[in-house]
Amino acid sequence: LCPQGQLLAKSWSSLFGGQSGAALQGPIYSFNGRNILLDPLWPRRSAWHGSTPRGGHARRWDCQGWRSSGTAEGMATALGEGRLLAGQRHNCSTP
Repeated sequence: LCPQGQLLAKSWSSLFGGQSGAALQGPIYSFNGRNILLDPLWPRRSAWHGSTPRGGHARRWDCQGWRSSGTAEGMATALGEGRLLAGQRHNCSTP
């Protein structure tokens, strides 16, 4: 359950099982309780995860050791797509 009492996924393993993880079932809230899928304070609605589509560590794409002047890339998922581990490489400097 997420802080607002809504089911995000049926289990921890269902978040990462299968192709591209679970289909998210509810809104995602920031630590201060704002729905980031609707809130204008969150213009880029992505989750950085550094994982493969099956939940393994994407060693070359995890922003490990990133520096602001670097060109490293990491895996991130657009939250509106509804698949937690789907994603594409993005420059680690992207906010």
